[in-house]
Amino acid sequence: MEIIKKIDGCYGYIKVIGRLDTMTSPALEAELKEVIGDLEELEFDFEKLEYISSAGLRVLLSAMKTMNRQGTMVVKNVSDDVMDIFEVTGFTDILNIE
Repeated sequence: MEIIKKIDGCYGYIKVIGRLDTMTSPALEAELKEVIGDLEELEFDFEKLEYISSAGLRVLLSAMKTMNRQGTMVVKNVSDDVMDIFEVTGFTDILNIE
């Protein structure tokens, strides 16, 4: 997995490339912990995300709970495979997906 992170003041952009699973989700969680406290707007770009496991969903849920208290979070460019996982798990009702 590769993470591309751009922070501009209170805006954060995170692009995740590859697989977000049990082995890789701690890396994303660590990246988020470094910056999420200062953000008012967080954007995830999942254009190149191939797969997300329950561990990855947990990281997203945690980020969403934090951002709901201090701003907004959006998930963009979700592939069909990842969207299927979001739909089966009910995350399409939880996340702001564009």
